[in-house]
This record gives sequence, structure tokens and C-alpha cells, in this order.
Amino acid sequence: MLKLMMMILFMIPLCFVSVNFWFIQLMFFIMSFIFMFIGSFNLFWMNMSYMFGSDLLSFGMILLSFWICSLMIMASESIYFSKFYSNLFLFMLLMLMLMLYCTFSSMNLFMFYLFFESSLIPTLILIMGWGYQPERLQAGIYLLFYTLFASLPMMLGIFYYYNNFMTLSFFFLNMNDLNNIYMYICMIFAFLIKMPMYMVHLWLPKAHVEAPISGSMILAGVLLKLGGYGLLRVMSMFILVGKLCSFMIISLSLLGGVLVSLICLRQTDMKLLIAYSSVSHMGMVLGGIMTLNYWGLCGAYMMMIAHGLCSSGLFCLANISYERVHSRSMFMNKGMINLMPSMTLWWFLLSSSNMAAPPSLNLFGEISLLNSLVSWSWFLMIVLMLLSFFSAVYSLYLYSYSQHGKIYSGKFSCSSGFIREYLLLMLHWLPLNLLIIKSDYFFLWI
Repeated sequence: MLKLMMMILFMIPLCFVSVNFWFIQLMFFIMSFIFMFIGSFNLFWMNMSYMFGSDLLSFGMILLSFWICSLMIMASESIYFSKFYSNLFLFMLLMLMLMLYCTFSSMNLFMFYLFFESSLIPTLILIMGWGYQPERLQAGIYLLFYTLFASLPMMLGIFYYYNNFMTLSFFFLNMNDLNNIYMYICMIFAFLIKMPMYMVHLWLPKAHVEAPISGSMILAGVLLKLGGYGLLRVMSMFILVGKLCSFMIISLSLLGGVLVSLICLRQTDMKLLIAYSSVSHMGMVLGGIMTLNYWGLCGAYMMMIAHGLCSSGLFCLANISYERVHSRSMFMNKGMINLMPSMTLWWFLLSSSNMAAPPSLNLFGEISLLNSLVSWSWFLMIVLMLLSFFSAVYSLYLYSYSQHGKIYSGKFSCSSGFIREYLLLMLHWLPLNLLIIKSDYFFLWI
């Protein structure tokens, strides 16, 4: 694991040479392929060096991080052309990638906590430095303090656990069942905010709207998954308490998902709609994790990977429209099929994946989560029906409203898509729909 970490560190000097923007992107792609062929297709910890290693769960997450980071550079061409501190931007991306790599490959709970918190700082600088509106300062503060508010109890919980059991290794966590409600709340609250669970989700739409395209991609693609990954790791300590308390979190997250879907239906800002749809999908993932059964945990993992690719692709599409029209409003972006007909195909493909249409990985993840939640309680069927229906409704609303209709008269000219943009969208969509062929890996990690 250290070899890739060293590769990221030695790429830092390259950031500050002005001609190296696309070279850094190429190196990110090379790293993702190197990591893919290292392969931890196994439920055991492999590639161990010092306190870092990877099993199948962290393997998928690190690969997703590398992939999204390389696509972020591809999407941020405007930063390179406008010479808007592009060297510093690349440096921030490398730092963020380093933090995410260390977070997902840590084999120790405290190291995981340390890097989990550190990944907040580059994200904050991305939003506050390259964001669009003056409100980005407020969005950055929301992001920072929501996460920090819940992190201190978690740190105390980690210290308490170490004091009692003398180990923080993930390998040994499931050997000690903590029958303690206070510990349960302390340990999972930080992850619930990061997910984000309904009622502590307010930072997410703000951060997304103010962030540049790269910030939105990494937020939706990887940073929301930190919460799910952390829960999948620590829930093995709380089997008994989890059984008793999970009904509250499941009912809150699923009802919240339905309410957020209704909020999606009256959004006029494309980015806000996609951001709220993330909250709705993550509500379902959280419900699956809290059932603590096999289908739920595997479905949650699958849905996290699928949502990371799909949501990131939708943000790219919204940004492509924004770069042409200079507005994210649905009213301004009407009738784009007349101006960019081939981009409409990508809108359709990614919107259909967002509503879990076959053959996307979202569909398989959603089926697993439905299985898990209905087996946990028969009554959840009604909520899950509404959730699936509304996710289709707002995805179609986003697609049809932005692509069809009468063109806004203020749009006089509009260039069609660049090859770079089509490649960017294809690299989101292809893995999302090809991974379903090897879906057995998503069921092997537990």
C-alpha cells in the first residue's frame, strides 16, 4: 500500500510545473490501473505494509477515489484555461487523494479517524477557493462544523474502547460486543452526519451548490461514502445495541428519503436537485446498514459505489450546461436537445441510472436493499414503494425539463460538447453499467 502513497507524494513537485496539468491526470489514471491490478479481491486483509492494507471493502472505495479524482481533473478544464491557481488546485487534489487513500486503507480505528477528519481540510479549501458565489464561505463553515460537532464524541469513544480492550485494529473489533448505548451514539453519530442522515443533512445541499465541479464530484462520489464505510466497519462492535436501536434510525432515514424526494420535485436549480437526490439514496443505504443483515450490508456497499459514479456524472452534466448558459436554473436550461442533441443521450443514460434502471449497478444495489429492509419489517414496503417511485419521478423531471421544451430566448448560441466531455461522461457510465457483470465481488467482502 505504501508504494502508491509514495507515488502520490512524489507527484506533489510536479503540480507546480505549469505544463503538467494533463500529465497529472494521466498519472492518476495510471495509479487507478496499477491499484486495480494489485487486486484485493479477497475478504482478508492483503497488501499490508505498516498500518495500511486493503480488503475487498476498502479496495472498492480506494479504486472509486482514484477514478473520481482523475475524472475531476478532466472536468476542471476551465481552471486550467483561465489560469485560476491551477497548480494549487492540483496540489489540493493530491492532498485530498492522499487523505482518502490513507482513510480507506487504515487498519486501525484511530488512524482511520485521523485521516477521516483530515480529508475535510482540502475539501474546505476547494469549496472556499474555487467556489462560485460569496455564500461559499457560509457553506464551508457549515461543512466544517457539522462534521466537527460529531467528531469529538467519536474520538472520546475510540479512547474509551482502547482503554478497555487494548486494541483498535479492525480485525479484532467484532470480538468485543459493546452493550453500551452511549458508546453507540458517540461512535456512529459522526458517520450519520457524513452520510448524511435526514435532519443532519443541511450542510450537503449548501456545500454542493457553492462547490466548483471538482468539489461536487468528490463530495458526491467519495466523501459521502466515508460515512457508510465507517458504519460498515464499526457496526460489528454494536450488534446487540444495533438490534435494539436501529428501528429509530431506519424509520428516520427512510421517511427522510421520501420527504427529500418531495423536496427534489420542486427544485429549480439542477445542482440542488442532484444534491438532494444524494440524500435520498443515502437514506436507503443507511437503512440497509442498520438492518445488520447480509443483504443489507452488501447492498449498501454496492449502492455506495454505484451512487458515487452516477451522482458524479450527473454533476458533470449540470456543469457542462452551466459552462454554456452560465446558469444552473432549469428555466434557462430548457430545450437543450435542440442545441446539444448528442449530450441529451448522456443526460438520459445517467438519469436512468439514477432511478435504478437496468443494467446499472444502482438496480442491483436497490434490489438488495429492498430485500434486506422488507425482511426486517413488512411495513417498510409502503415507504420503499414511495422512495423508488419518487426517485424515478425526479430523475425524469430533471431529464425532461432540461432537455425538452421551448428554448429560452436569451440563449443565442451554444457550442456542442467537446470530446473531453463525452469521454468524461463515458468513463462515469461504463463502469457503472459493466460492474453488474462482476457483482459477485460486492457480496464477497463480508
